Amino acid sequence: MKVPIDLPELDRFDAAILRALSEDGRMPVTELARRIGLTKTPTQARVRRLEEVGVIVGYRAVLNPIRMGLAHVAYVEVRLSDTREAALQAFNRAVRGVPEIEECHMMAAGFDYLMKVRTSDIADYRRVLGERISQLPHVASTSTYVAMEAVKEAGI
Repeated sequence: MKVPIDLPELDRFDAAILRALSEDGRMPVTELARRIGLTKTPTQARVRRLEEVGVIVGYRAVLNPIRMGLAHVAYVEVRLSDTREAALQAFNRAVRGVPEIEECHMMAAGFDYLMKVRTSDIADYRRVLGERISQLPHVASTSTYVAMEAVKEAGI
């Protein structure tokens, strides 16, 4: 995602809008306006502007993965056998096709990528690791760290 060069300064009303919508993206504009201390029309205009400049990139339902049977979380360090641009791009494309990989970040570390993988249990994770992650382009090795408890998790 590219950040527009002409990104406007965000004032306290913009910050309040972003805070409120991050808590409840379905909040009616009238309630949002009441919360931030503006009327409906300028609040709508500010939300539209924040969308147009790419500060707000979308709205979605926040799902509870545990209620969906996906309570097992593992973090996976991935080392690649090739880190030239073509290999990185091939790996990145392939990762996007694995639904169990919830997040994937290229790292400046002793390994190349860090993934957050969510599955139903350890047996399911083992299957995903062997059949999906290890088969991604240029994977040389992986190291897994299993989360015991989520203390703070985005969106939940």
